Amino acid sequence: MTLSDPWDSETAKAYDKLDAAMFAPAVLGPMVDRLAALAGGGRALEFAIGTGRVAIPLHEKGVPVTGIELSTAMIDELRGKVDDATIPVIVGDMATASAPGRFSLVYLVYNTITNLLSQREQVACFRNAARHLEAGGRFVLELGVPDLRKLPPGQTAVVFADQPGYIGLDTYDLLNQRVVSHHFRFGDDRQANLLRSAHRYVWPTELDLMAELAGFELEERSADWAGAPFTAESGSHVSIYRLAR
Repeated sequence: MTLSDPWDSETAKAYDKLDAAMFAPAVLGPMVDRLAALAGGGRALEFAIGTGRVAIPLHEKGVPVTGIELSTAMIDELRGKVDDATIPVIVGDMATASAPGRFSLVYLVYNTITNLLSQREQVACFRNAARHLEAGGRFVLELGVPDLRKLPPGQTAVVFADQPGYIGLDTYDLLNQRVVSHHFRFGDDRQANLLRSAHRYVWPTELDLMAELAGFELEERSADWAGAPFTAESGSHVSIYRLAR
């Protein structure tokens, strides 16, 4: 599965507008409140900090935040909002890059662990989080539950969104646990803009095993940031892992 880098300069410049709904107070408020409580007065590290959607309001709530981000284009957009003294960012892969010091909280939101396209890389991400945490620190992930129940036998594609000016389509490689998300955006003319991104989907129980390999224990799993119960019908989850040592 070979795709061009979806996080180029053009995408980074439009990112906040493309995902404008994710900046709504109803979305960000419970997330930031929960992360601030989990930080417990300590420092937080965001893997894949992007344009600062979560880090900036978390910083404004009094939590010192550092980021790791692979896309320099996304960092450029972040730097248009805050400087490096306010929110330092290390350029690198969240599975391997190191930030100075120790943190009470490492967090990874918005399905981003699936950008790591192998199980080995995803396990390495857990281990990298563990390396950055103080004893008893927490690693928090926000992730969708793979929606394979929508796939009829023999079908490998499913529409996950159908809105005015936008269609979202996922194509699955079930053998390799991969999915490519196709985002079609269009206006009134005959042209459409396509953004594709590749992912490796992960089941909650698989995450738990990855966590155990890295020295974590599952502390809590809920269906959202407000703490709704996680059930078999939940479409996503917030999983909180605590470093066992």
